[in-house]
Amino acid sequence: MEFKKTRQGYVDGLKELAKTNDKILVLDADVAKATQTFEFEAAYPDRFFNCGVQEQNMLSVAAGLSLEGFTPFASTFGVFATCRGGDQMRNSIAYPKLNVKVGATHCGLTTGGDGASHQANEDIAIVRSFPNFTVLVPGDYEEAKQATIAAASHDGPVYLRFGRDAYPVIPAVHGEFRIGQAKVLQMGNDLTIITTGIMVSEGIKAARMLEEQGHSIRLLHLPTIKPIDTAAIVEAAKATKGIVTAEEHSVIGGLGEAVAGVVSEHWPKPVLRIGMQDVFGESGQAQELMDKYGLRARNIVEAGQKILTQFYPTI
Repeated sequence: MEFKKTRQGYVDGLKELAKTNDKILVLDADVAKATQTFEFEAAYPDRFFNCGVQEQNMLSVAAGLSLEGFTPFASTFGVFATCRGGDQMRNSIAYPKLNVKVGATHCGLTTGGDGASHQANEDIAIVRSFPNFTVLVPGDYEEAKQATIAAASHDGPVYLRFGRDAYPVIPAVHGEFRIGQAKVLQMGNDLTIITTGIMVSEGIKAARMLEEQGHSIRLLHLPTIKPIDTAAIVEAAKATKGIVTAEEHSVIGGLGEAVAGVVSEHWPKPVLRIGMQDVFGESGQAQELMDKYGLRARNIVEAGQKILTQFYPTI
């Protein structure tokens, strides 16, 4: 299996956009080596701005550039964009609905050795709560590149979420990228698994494991968290006995709660959430942390078995 970085997909998408669109600008908060945007700087030095370790100012500058007709991509670690720059994201970008794109890297538990202070496990929850923001969480390198290109064509604020590590390349999620549309990876009528971001690979593994136990599994991948694909979720709720969500993010305010909200309002069914269980992470290797905090296919399988047995006991 091939492994590639989603943040590399981000910068490759930016470089592709810049070839034909001279309004594309990239800003960074002095972490260009980490976000990979140093590659954009090398290719387009006149369209790159290092704003220093001043995330709030960077986002304000991006807002001003958007008012001058540019499409700025402001890049930094997810925890710094949303927690340190949350006021600017809310009041300077979301409130006036400006055409600013925030490219957030090093998101999720797999930021690894940098520890809890740098692991953005709350960022989706924060940005989902801001009116006018679109939230994109691609699953692999290619989808990250596609999401970046799609964000540039979208009129309004967009938050793009990328990780630090190299993650599996998943051909099943490639193809057309449409903001707000789920990708149905397979149909089934016993249980639905819904993933976002890098958890798509674990979702695919879990589906195979449950199928080996004789279950029919529907598998959805949601690279867009907001606006969420209500129709696809409701259809899955109607067709299966319950839903397991999987995300590399807190179960509070992320994919799981978004799906549960749709299901509870439109077609109530059991929803169990795999993700960070209201705890901070810690320093460690990415794969070790995925094991420790239960972000694995086996954890999805256990949740699926619980729905199929405890909620629907054999009569």
